Amino acid sequence: MLPRFGGLGGWTLGEICLLYGLAELAFVLMDILFGGFDAPNLSTHVRTGSFSTFLLRPAPLTLQVFASDFALRRIPRVLLAAAIAGYGLTHAPLAAGPETAALLGAAVLGMICFFGGLFVIGGTLTFWTVDSVEAMNVLTYGGRTLISYPMDIYSAWLRRTFTYLIPAAFLSYLPALHLLGRPLPDGLPGWAALIGPLAGPLVLAGAFAFWRVGVRRYQGTGT
Repeated sequence: MLPRFGGLGGWTLGEICLLYGLAELAFVLMDILFGGFDAPNLSTHVRTGSFSTFLLRPAPLTLQVFASDFALRRIPRVLLAAAIAGYGLTHAPLAAGPETAALLGAAVLGMICFFGGLFVIGGTLTFWTVDSVEAMNVLTYGGRTLISYPMDIYSAWLRRTFTYLIPAAFLSYLPALHLLGRPLPDGLPGWAALIGPLAGPLVLAGAFAFWRVGVRRYQGTGT
């Protein structure tokens, strides 16, 4: 569609493939690592009482949850996402060098931490709700879809919500703008693109703090 219509919002096919591929690659890698914390998976353990068996085993609880849904069937999605990102890297006007590689790697790692943190938060909520909270899908799967495309194609309120309230735009969009030599939105300084990937680890740290609170409050469902 993009070659037929000549791009999207002033972005070429290669530039959009860069955004899309990085977001998809990070999300799929996160899904492999944090699948055990995904709310539908964790809510099943809470509802059936099998989560209580995690607490009785002589192994770290967090490690058990990580290992409870480590699905290698997602590997083909990793390969597809890597291929799309590779096309973007070779067809977008990026300057080759260590700074570019470091910022791209930090962006992917930041997205893994950010969406992994959202999975941990959504899973922790099931200690109180038992069933998964569907509103979390707006932030996880919806957020992944949103940052897969240039943020400037969205309305101002949506763009600013996912920039300043939910810092999804800082994860890949601002670093991509910096690497492509484009100005940052709303007059943000250039260094904002460099500190953006730090948002992911901060969200993940807060998520695990919330997780520890949830584990202490966990009482089971009586099953």
